[in-house]
Amino acid sequence: MSQPTGETAAPAPPEPLFPDYRITSLIVACAIFMEQMDATVLATALPTMARDFHVGAPAMSIAMTSYLLALAILIPASGAVAERFGTTRVFAASIGVFLLGSIACSLAPNLPTMVAARLLQGAGGAMMAPIGRLILLSTIPRKHLVSAMSWSLVPAFLGPLTGPPLGGLIVTYLSWRWIFYINLPIGLLGYWLVKRFIATIPPAAAPPRFDLGGFALCGVGLGGLLFGLEMIGQSADLPVALALLLIGSAASLGYLWHARRRRDPLLDLSLLRIDSFRLSVIGGSLMRITQGAQPFLLPLMFQIGFGLSAVRSGQLILATALGALLTRAFTPRLLQLTGFRNGMLYNGVLSSLGYAVCAFFRPNWPFGLMFGLLMACGAFMSFQFAAYNTVAYEGVPRERLSAASSLYTTLQQLMLSFGICAGALLLRLAMGVGGHPQPQAMDFSFAFIAVTLISLSSTVWHLRFAHDAGHELSGHRPRRLTAQP
Repeated sequence: MSQPTGETAAPAPPEPLFPDYRITSLIVACAIFMEQMDATVLATALPTMARDFHVGAPAMSIAMTSYLLALAILIPASGAVAERFGTTRVFAASIGVFLLGSIACSLAPNLPTMVAARLLQGAGGAMMAPIGRLILLSTIPRKHLVSAMSWSLVPAFLGPLTGPPLGGLIVTYLSWRWIFYINLPIGLLGYWLVKRFIATIPPAAAPPRFDLGGFALCGVGLGGLLFGLEMIGQSADLPVALALLLIGSAASLGYLWHARRRRDPLLDLSLLRIDSFRLSVIGGSLMRITQGAQPFLLPLMFQIGFGLSAVRSGQLILATALGALLTRAFTPRLLQLTGFRNGMLYNGVLSSLGYAVCAFFRPNWPFGLMFGLLMACGAFMSFQFAAYNTVAYEGVPRERLSAASSLYTTLQQLMLSFGICAGALLLRLAMGVGGHPQPQAMDFSFAFIAVTLISLSSTVWHLRFAHDAGHELSGHRPRRLTAQP
């Protein structure tokens, strides 16, 4: 429309972001790395901590589960908190809370204090990933979103894989308290960078009333499911694990009934009516089961099945993180060439078959060959999840981004935990059939092939994406056949 005579057009508002979107992506990535690594870094330090606290080693598992409990309870509330207090402010505050929890953990004199400190740390960590993703979606232009998401995806691979070997090195050469000290320089730098470079995203003008009933049902449901799955994965008390799964399932069903009766539920399941979001959630969930099983199966196979040292095993496992890191630079260009639908379709098959190759690893295989194949696995998975994490939000209205980020992150956490459980159950099933007290090479082969079949089933959902899904995000322009005279 033309402007009326005598009036000048209003200047276009500036884009609310720092000129280089990579800086925003890396700031978010650093925060996510801290949260992801801290979920696993304590695993190798628990026996040493148990001696210092004068408790049995099994009792120390609560130091890890308390952190996961805080994540399970608070991740669903992240979107509502961001809308009420402002996304950037909550993100900076979450880093601050995480650092306070880290300091408290490093100074803990006994197990109860450590549990309380881990709960505080988890409260900060629960907000980092979903609100960090929300910052990317809210401040970065759509043409750069693929690259930004691929940058932020790297810590999701690096964190869980680097946690155990890093914890082992620290416990071997330093005190276990240094596990928490290493968060301080990263967190302080991240806090300053958030304040300096990330644009302020104000609170919602009229945030909805907080869904307290939904918050309680989600907390009980997700907590019960996550801990039940974890106990099964660790071969813990089966009746207690089944009771937790039953309680978690009942609370989850209760939440479904509650959400249908409320206009603004804590987790907005109506977002699943958006095709790109629903298909990304389903396809990504199936792939994440396989991805979640790998950090459980690979170290066991290398150390128990092959007899490798923890250091040698850690070097092989880090190959997947290296592959994910190297792929980050090529992901935007690859998606521009293939488009989201074809990229996820064909790469999804490659990702699954890549991990199927692990079923054929044997102790006499060359180290370099296994390293290269695992690097390829990480590269394929990195591309796949970058595609899911971007195209999922294509059709989500801006005013519903915070709700979408909360729901997506909640389901992501649940599926990764389910992957650990699936890997453990499949391995024990193979051991039971073979009558093996210790897992053998063929037992691991069975488990790898079974989880591969789970991720391969995502192909059905990739085929349901529209052919032009995410074209605006990727810049893909499909070839058009011209009619011959």
